[in-house]
Amino acid sequence: MSHTCRGTISLHGALIHTVDSCTFVISNGGTQTFHIKAANEVERQSWVTALELAKAKAIRAMESDEEEEDNTANTIPSEELNLVVRELTVRLENLKTCYDLITKHGTALQRALSELESGDDLANKTKIVSERATLFRISSNAMINACSDYLQTAQTQGHKWSKMLQHERDQKLHLEEMVEQLARQHSHLEQAAANRHRPNVTASASDDEDNEFYDAQEEGGSVASQEESSFILNIPVSTHHNHRRSSIDATGSSSEGEEGNSETQQVLVVAENLDNMDVTDRISVHSSQALTPTLAASQSKVVRKRRTRVADKPNYPLNLWSIIKNCIGKDLSKIPMPVNFNEPLSMLQRLTEDFEYAEILDKAAQAKDTCEQLAYVTAFTVSSYSTTSNRTGKPFNPLLGETYECDRTDDLGWRCINEQVSHHPPMAAQYCEGRGWRCWQEFTMTSKFRGKYIQIVPLGYAHVEFPATGNRYTWRKVTTTVHNIIVGKLWVDNHGDMEIFGERNAKGVKCHLKYLPYSYFTRDTQRRVKGVVMDSANQVKWVINGTWDSKIEIAPVTSTSGSTENPVYKTGNYKTAWTRTLPPPDSDKYYNFTLLACQLNEPEPNVAPTDSRLRPDQRLMEEGKWNESNQEKLRLEEGQRARRRQREAEAEQAAAEGRPYPPYEPIWFSKEKEQGTDNLVHVYKGTYWDAKSKQDWSKSPSIF
Repeated sequence: MSHTCRGTISLHGALIHTVDSCTFVISNGGTQTFHIKAANEVERQSWVTALELAKAKAIRAMESDEEEEDNTANTIPSEELNLVVRELTVRLENLKTCYDLITKHGTALQRALSELESGDDLANKTKIVSERATLFRISSNAMINACSDYLQTAQTQGHKWSKMLQHERDQKLHLEEMVEQLARQHSHLEQAAANRHRPNVTASASDDEDNEFYDAQEEGGSVASQEESSFILNIPVSTHHNHRRSSIDATGSSSEGEEGNSETQQVLVVAENLDNMDVTDRISVHSSQALTPTLAASQSKVVRKRRTRVADKPNYPLNLWSIIKNCIGKDLSKIPMPVNFNEPLSMLQRLTEDFEYAEILDKAAQAKDTCEQLAYVTAFTVSSYSTTSNRTGKPFNPLLGETYECDRTDDLGWRCINEQVSHHPPMAAQYCEGRGWRCWQEFTMTSKFRGKYIQIVPLGYAHVEFPATGNRYTWRKVTTTVHNIIVGKLWVDNHGDMEIFGERNAKGVKCHLKYLPYSYFTRDTQRRVKGVVMDSANQVKWVINGTWDSKIEIAPVTSTSGSTENPVYKTGNYKTAWTRTLPPPDSDKYYNFTLLACQLNEPEPNVAPTDSRLRPDQRLMEEGKWNESNQEKLRLEEGQRARRRQREAEAEQAAAEGRPYPPYEPIWFSKEKEQGTDNLVHVYKGTYWDAKSKQDWSKSPSIF
């Protein structure tokens, strides 16, 4: 745990799966996987049991260290110092008293010994010498004991002081780095402002971390000009299209992944005809195409009237920096935060917001051409980021076994089920079905606080499949960064490369999409997204262009020119594949929620007892009772820790008795081997909606 290096898997967040009688897999949820084969089934089970016990031990050690750090960091230094000084002063006074006694009795003993030499009344003088020697010995023992107490107290407090001192040194170093970065940013801003007054000087874009991010503009602009519709894009050259995971892991989902591509191809995209460039795509989603069998019968439902907003956010002032300054370098998913930084939605509900613009998938299901279909799927993946531009609240971390259902077949034509399937590492599984498509994902992430910003790196994969054609597409989300943690208004940026790969009947088709990082030093549109869709022969067929907070336009490629190494693609008219629906004007009063976000936590009858709508701390926060919500949050988290400790104790007892202990199993999802790999993924069992119709929740645990 304390000696990690590149390529290792942190034990406390490892996923340990059994593949067959002799093989098991250890992974961290996305980027690193070990495949281990034992000699026989007994040896394999011994290893799996030993690793599970070691994982439980590592989690306990990590949490105890964090609690000790929190206690050390939260102790008021003046009170701590006064208590220790008083205790050491008392010990020192005892030492002085013992010293005076030793001096006094030592002098008396010397005098008695001198008188003993005179010779008269020898028996009486011998008795006096013996008494003086006894008193001297008692005083000496008392002195030794006092010294021992003083030393023990000093050593005990010294360990604590050294940890406090190291903590303060680390904080000082982080603060110095952040102040230096802020100073450099201030200097760069002054230079940029000065350059704005020079007509012949253009500032170049910089990839340097210190030059990238500043106050974000409020809304993204349209991509409708000739200049912005033509662009250059570097596409990584991949020769392993068969191995989806290895190729995606090579490119990564964040800006750091770009360095891993040793070979790229530069393409130039030119808009050929702009007469009708901003034509909205009006393919009807209510065509004669048959719905999926599971949804067709539900179209006769009466559309229920739903709420249009939630209660206003109360004004509870709280200093963000005072709480998260002790979290630098830690994984934020493991740090308890007060609800003051949350929004009244769980992470499962935030994942459901990905389908706010699911009508794009309805259009994709009607597309006849595979590359055009992938262009619409790409627009859908971008639309899931539209709410991040002004939503800085942290969703509630789901409890293990927590679920969330969202049945909108009566008005939006889709329904989904989510479940928190793992706690270490936190992982959610989702399954959604709509008009002619189904989508599922296994979402996990890492998050680190870096002082001036928080970075969230998704690790799980998302998939969408169109049953009518057998086309399937897979992708992983890009990195999200929250800026201005210390000073200024919080704002969010999404950046990095995304690869969307076709599978099954769409095998070989792919899309390379680039989310440009926000930069003050660029003439490009901020929050820009650009990409290309390529067929199985690596020929660009469609072009993607737009911004992740406004709209996405797509255009077919009409002609190709230039060299093989540096081709030039000319496009036809752009059409709008997705346009963001802006939230209500007063949404800043209630967490900047969109209409769908306001309806996600609306109470509904007959949901599972583990549904996020029934979570008491989240409901209290939505009602504005934040103090009560914080108390409920602590109660729920302690209950989850108690259940985990019980499972660990049962696992240790089973190991001591030499019998296997079954790991935690989700209720609505099951671990299955992914086709083409040894990786185990969570697959929807298909039993939730049937259980709801029967109101059979016998398998649901009591977690609230």
